[in-house]
Amino acid sequence: QVQLVEYGGGLVQAGGSLRLSCAASRTIFSIGFMGWYRQAPGKQRELVAVIVRSGGTNYADSVKGRFTISRDNAKNTVYLQMNSLKPEDTAVYYCQASVTGTSYWGQGTQVTVSS
Repeated sequence: QVQLVEYGGGLVQAGGSLRLSCAASRTIFSIGFMGWYRQAPGKQRELVAVIVRSGGTNYADSVKGRFTISRDNAKNTVYLQMNSLKPEDTAVYYCQASVTGTSYWGQGTQVTVSS
């Protein structure tokens, strides 16, 4: 079991940057899959970026080249660096971890990008 807490969201102008953090309640070294998802009003939750234990990453096409996911095992934290933000990036962003086949979610953090 793991508890996840996201922080770092906020209001930013288009073209700006934010860094989201996801702090885990236990070591993430052995967690094979961690990801960031987002959900905009009236839309389904969608995958933004994932990082696996080996450090491999994958991104949604809409954020490739702008967002970077990383993990710091020593701090039990996963990050999402978001650059060149667009109004369409506005959403609640959630951290997710897969542990022995079970998904755990944080409470989410709001990101609002103004035009």
